[in-house]
Amino acid sequence: MALIFAFLFFQQKKVMLKAKPILQETIVQLCSKSFPECITMADMGCSSGPNTFLPIWEVIEAIDETCRKLNRKPPILQVFLNDLPGNDFNSIFRSLPGFHKKLEEEMGGKFGPCFIAAMPGNFYGRLFPARSLHFVHSSYIVSTGSLRSTIQL
Repeated sequence: MALIFAFLFFQQKKVMLKAKPILQETIVQLCSKSFPECITMADMGCSSGPNTFLPIWEVIEAIDETCRKLNRKPPILQVFLNDLPGNDFNSIFRSLPGFHKKLEEEMGGKFGPCFIAAMPGNFYGRLFPARSLHFVHSSYIVSTGSLRSTIQL
């Protein structure tokens, strides 16, 4: 079982590394055009394990790097973790103190607050109000057509 989790973690990390330049470019565009006080994102089909916060961490690093380049204070980050209601959201929330501690230690208290909430439900129906998210992350799970109908990109 541990081998399966290690493989899945490696696969998600690989996807995040491939997507990182696109993420960074998108953050730069967002922050250069209109610098929002709060950036809102969703992780569609989030996991409940060691890689749960990997996509969030990649976004935080991209925002931090962009803000340093633009000499701006990082915005607040609001994150919605989405999965089917059977996902173990309780274990995710139990691991939040460790995530916030890492955020404080690695960013030195310079990153804005990071609020994390669950949005359980099937992503083939509406989960969020139209135009309420700046970023949506999904690893292999959602096709573009499904995302369009779910969040009206």
